[in-house]
Amino acid sequence: MVLPSLLILVTLVGGLQLRLRSLAVLLMCVLASLAYVGAVLGVHRIGLGLMVTIGFTAVLAALMARTRGKLGVQGLRGDAMLLELRDRLKSQSELPPLPKDWGAKVVLKQAGGSSFGGDFLVSMRDGDQVELALVDVSGKGVDAGTRALLLSGTFGGLLGSVDDFLQASNAYLHRQRGDEGFVTAVHLRLDLATGEYTITSAGHPPVVKLDAGTGNWEIASAKGVVLGVVPDLHCEPDSGVLRKGDALLLYTDGLIEQPGRDIDAGLDRLLGEADRLLPKGFRDGARALVNSMASGHNDDCALVLIWRP
Repeated sequence: MVLPSLLILVTLVGGLQLRLRSLAVLLMCVLASLAYVGAVLGVHRIGLGLMVTIGFTAVLAALMARTRGKLGVQGLRGDAMLLELRDRLKSQSELPPLPKDWGAKVVLKQAGGSSFGGDFLVSMRDGDQVELALVDVSGKGVDAGTRALLLSGTFGGLLGSVDDFLQASNAYLHRQRGDEGFVTAVHLRLDLATGEYTITSAGHPPVVKLDAGTGNWEIASAKGVVLGVVPDLHCEPDSGVLRKGDALLLYTDGLIEQPGRDIDAGLDRLLGEADRLLPKGFRDGARALVNSMASGHNDDCALVLIWRP
């Protein structure tokens, strides 16, 4: 005779492996088995708690089967696909190897400890030319992560393939239909041989530069509207040279925006924390800076620090 408790395991496995129609047949068989066992042993021997557990498991199994049916996958393949996409996004957010006379650190911290978020980085290197784009999709956590996954592939393909990265990205987003929120981005083109750089921005928080000569942080003047709003994007770039000891700090608004606080106040706090933490070591200080700025609020945060030792 089949023990009633085993039907819980059967129902759960069915939810993980069967399509919704096949699961419905299985659940009918489970119901028939319960009716038979109840008739033989007595309904009181099954117990109300067991009946509730089996019912809850059946609902959960149906929801899992329904979700897998929409995805068109069997078993746990849907979860595996998400893991693969997460790993691709993570690997794409890594900077290419730089010469020994350059240093860089990327820190991504997603809201709620999620593996997905709306902040991502794409980068490439061709000889001494390095290009990178830090992108912020509106929203946070998993809600913004789906758009970030889509855009990271598109923006990664555009980076290094077009002369004006932000203009091409804006044209792509402007062609898309629907109102899915805004996208901001900052683009950096850096010559590793000379240290010359050019920054363009589309609605993104300003890049800041550490001048080793004065010890001060300088705010870049690059600016432009958010991506996808207007058909022809006009950006005002900023350029300069990174010399020994200089550093560039790129970040998303999750580091400086907090409810009830002015953005300028957030930027001032960021620069104050950078003065306190980064002199202890750029590589370790970058992570400490993000943790310090992100404490007390739940938002996606990203930081890119490039320096010339």
